[in-house]
Amino acid sequence: MNDRVVEVSNLSKQFKEIKAVSNLNLNVYRGDVFGFLGPNGAGKSTTIRALLSLIRPDSGTIKILGNSLKEKRKQILSKVGAIIEKPDFYGYLTAYRNLEILARLSGKEISRNRILELLELVGLRNRAKSKVKTFSHGMKQRLGIAQALLHDPELVVLDEPTTGLDPQGVKEIRDLIIRMSREEHKTIFLSSHILSEIEIVANRMIIINKGTAVVEGEVKDLLNSDTVKVKFEVDDSVKAKKAVENTGWYNKIEAVSENKIVFMLDQNEAGLLNKHLVENNVTVNAIIPTRSLEDFFLKITSEAG
Repeated sequence: MNDRVVEVSNLSKQFKEIKAVSNLNLNVYRGDVFGFLGPNGAGKSTTIRALLSLIRPDSGTIKILGNSLKEKRKQILSKVGAIIEKPDFYGYLTAYRNLEILARLSGKEISRNRILELLELVGLRNRAKSKVKTFSHGMKQRLGIAQALLHDPELVVLDEPTTGLDPQGVKEIRDLIIRMSREEHKTIFLSSHILSEIEIVANRMIIINKGTAVVEGEVKDLLNSDTVKVKFEVDDSVKAKKAVENTGWYNKIEAVSENKIVFMLDQNEAGLLNKHLVENNVTVNAIIPTRSLEDFFLKITSEAG
């Protein structure tokens, strides 16, 4: 791929004695759902604010859609939609009216049909005439995404869009991000602490720690390059543990409970272990890989110190 929507090169930003971002490099390609991950204080918010020209970096360059942000700020930002923190609306006005006002402020000709299409996309078409003050936090977040899409941007930046949502709200935002990518053909830059959600929706990701990149690449490649945590649900975990006592699998046991035994296994090893357990008269009721981006994230950031 060579169609870069975002190019960040050697980006640095310091606030007094705190180095928030240090020589950060990252690339986002057209069509990506790009996961931007890191612990609190890693420099994610600073980077996003620099991408949106809300702060000026001390050094480094940012190119968006092939142009320098420093040189063509207005032109670039007209093609970028974003949600930073929680979106604000006029609570006493309807969802439709809020978007209508914001459409006028955008300076673009945005039709009534486009507004209704966006309300449909975010699952709020049937609440178009409801006042926003009656909306839940999750509904306001989805309306915020509709707002970010009003001017038909090529790049959408979402900073922690699921913060404070219940599990249903998280699922709604996750599904919406997938729809934005597939149906609206948007490139999405997604910052989140909910690592399992990134694993589901993102095709590429970067993990940053202490202001610098730790790892970047395809989500599937990064997750498949390591060991996998696999939970075996068995009839008797004591018997299962004894069955592997004199094998290399014994040292790969992660946890044991009444009817479960968890191993850290290499890729494609679960089938061999299952065969061994069955041959030793252990009934295996289920094999559940529990490898997650969270495991990878914690491993990578701890290795980075």
